Amino acid sequence: MGLAITAPDLESAPRRPGRVRTNLLPYALISPSVAVIAGILAFPLGMLVWLSLQHYGLRELIAHAGDWVGAGNYLRILADPLFHQVILRTLLFTLVCVALTVSLSTLIALLLLKVRQAVRIIVMSALVFVWTTPVIVSVDIWQWMFDYEFGVINYLLTQLHVGNFIHHNWFDDPIQGWSVFVVIVVWGAIPFVTITLFAGLLQVPSDVVDAAHVDGAGAWQRFWFVTAPMLKPIFLIVTCLSTIWDFGVFTQIYVMLNARPSADYYTIAIYAYRESFGVTQYGLGAAIAVVLVLVLVVVTFFYVRETVKVAEIA
Repeated sequence: MGLAITAPDLESAPRRPGRVRTNLLPYALISPSVAVIAGILAFPLGMLVWLSLQHYGLRELIAHAGDWVGAGNYLRILADPLFHQVILRTLLFTLVCVALTVSLSTLIALLLLKVRQAVRIIVMSALVFVWTTPVIVSVDIWQWMFDYEFGVINYLLTQLHVGNFIHHNWFDDPIQGWSVFVVIVVWGAIPFVTITLFAGLLQVPSDVVDAAHVDGAGAWQRFWFVTAPMLKPIFLIVTCLSTIWDFGVFTQIYVMLNARPSADYYTIAIYAYRESFGVTQYGLGAAIAVVLVLVLVVVTFFYVRETVKVAEIA
């Protein structure tokens, strides 16, 4: 008679050492990188939190000693109506920029699949050129284009009889000013997102898309029900990265407004900089920076969770 092994016998059987090593291998491989990242970030983040719990002004900076206030800085900014306006404005600005960036980049990536090779090379080269242009250089060019006296945009709009834009200052009206900043930020973000999505589109099996076409699915249906689900991990990554970048926008606004942005153009990054270096309240500025990090963690938590779910399914 053969020896029968029951389920309890299998469960009680000792696991092979090789299996344990295999399960621990991924953690062992990423542990050096995690240790390096933690070592680089732990000290500055710890100092930022420590500074946010103190009253640290110019006098304390000279004396190298702050006054402990605990949560006083956080209570102060939470009671400030300007802080609530800045948070809401930054979230809305981020939402608009990310939505436009992902939408336009998706359309351009789909277009690159349909054009000829020569056109594709030209468009990709232009995208790479925009991507590699330093932010300060590109913002200086945009500043000249929207200049109220010598701006190209004002001249073109006037010549096209859209209206009289001679000596028109786009930043007198916050709505027009933020529209300009949306254009600048989206323009700078499109190359990376487009190239990433285009690389993902090249990995979509053409036979699956052709089968959907044979079954009568239209162009929108093929994209929404066939292509988009396959690109979901990439969409999550680029959306998460765009959210982080756009939420912390500083250089574009600060340079365009000649380092003197009014309260109508405060993002949370500019607000933190203004409190830290404008009025030398470094503890208060550190508290705002900590809130910025916490808001980013909350906002991006959804994307990270969805990315993990997709990875587990795959």
